Amino acid sequence: MVGGQAKAYPPLWLSWLVWGLGALFYLVGFYQRVAPAVITRELMSQFGLSAAALGNLSAYYFYAYVAMQIPTGVLADLWGPRRLLCAGALVAGAGSLLFGLAPSLGWAELGRLLIGGAVAVAWVALLKLAGHWFSTRRLATITGMGLLVGVIGAVTAGAPLRLVVDLFGWRPVMAATGVLTLALALAIWLVIRDDPSQRGWSSHTPPQDTKDVSHGILAGVVHIWRYPNTALLFVASGGLVGPVLTFAGLWGVPYLCQRYGLHPAEAALICSVLMISWAAGSPLLGGLSDRLVRRKPIFLAGAVVVLLGWLIMLYLPGLPLGAFVGVSVVTGLATGGMIITFAWSKESVPAHLGGTVSGAANMGVMLGPTLLQPLTGWLLDLNWGGQMAQGARIYDLSAFQVSFIPMVAWALVAVVLVGLARESHCQQIV
Repeated sequence: MVGGQAKAYPPLWLSWLVWGLGALFYLVGFYQRVAPAVITRELMSQFGLSAAALGNLSAYYFYAYVAMQIPTGVLADLWGPRRLLCAGALVAGAGSLLFGLAPSLGWAELGRLLIGGAVAVAWVALLKLAGHWFSTRRLATITGMGLLVGVIGAVTAGAPLRLVVDLFGWRPVMAATGVLTLALALAIWLVIRDDPSQRGWSSHTPPQDTKDVSHGILAGVVHIWRYPNTALLFVASGGLVGPVLTFAGLWGVPYLCQRYGLHPAEAALICSVLMISWAAGSPLLGGLSDRLVRRKPIFLAGAVVVLLGWLIMLYLPGLPLGAFVGVSVVTGLATGGMIITFAWSKESVPAHLGGTVSGAANMGVMLGPTLLQPLTGWLLDLNWGGQMAQGARIYDLSAFQVSFIPMVAWALVAVVLVGLARESHCQQIV
């Protein structure tokens, strides 16, 4: 109370500024996730990499990202989003500098590992900021905008990044990314506050009793696997997201250059279209699921379309480039059905385990590219015909088709597993 009157909520411009800085760090995470796709030739030439080694280098991001998912939820409660975002941006900036200046493969791998572990904190921290700085009736919109901002980062790491790399080289660009991320860390520390009350405004989140957030964490992690939907959706979501981030995030550019004779910037643009379609499909299919009060039909239909889409794009002989792009748009939109994973998983376990199962669900989502990126590279090496260009290996179309089989197989598994999952009708079923 101030002068007998309740303090007002923060002005929208301030809420957007606080949230926007957190969203910028989320954008950085998506950018770093996809960036290796447009510099595959440079990385292979610089470090003398095979496809398997390149896939492993890119996947170091995902190794750390997946490992940090459940700890991030605990750290967000212990430290608050301000400290978590600032620390994440500092480490990510240092990792990007290390990656850009790496004298050897080992240093480059460490850089990617630092980046992946650091940006893993962005999404949970962003959700916490939204809950404190915005009214609950805006949260669905804010969440959707967060995903949109992230995909803008992925698009930036497509054709725009390729053009800048062509002008300045990949090392200066990655180093500059690190410097900008460090500057963002400073801005986060100066501007962001965990709650509006720290700026003299009323909070949109009611006061809560302080609890030991570490109590029962391990027990909760074990408990969620007693409910079949947890494991079914954990694996199925990886079968939808894995192919998109394996293709658009690493191997799509060299594949499209080989198949259609495109310039890397043109191929990167097509991969960006796939990512944008994925971003658009998430709120569309998630909203449709809410309106129909059903989870399973939308998710299952999306999984079937994803499977058919990849089969057509990768294995239909004589597919024109225009048709490839059209099918990729439909496939990307259908991949957006994976957003249902989070609501469906939370509805499939006791309510008090909602946060734990959300972290596990996000691990499942990212498990797809974590395994598929290096596996695809390993298979490419097994089917390499010995061709080289500017110090980098060149893989023919047949090698790519064999190497993409695990992507399609996982999508098929996803269809089966979603079919086995229990419908929740948008409410707690346990």
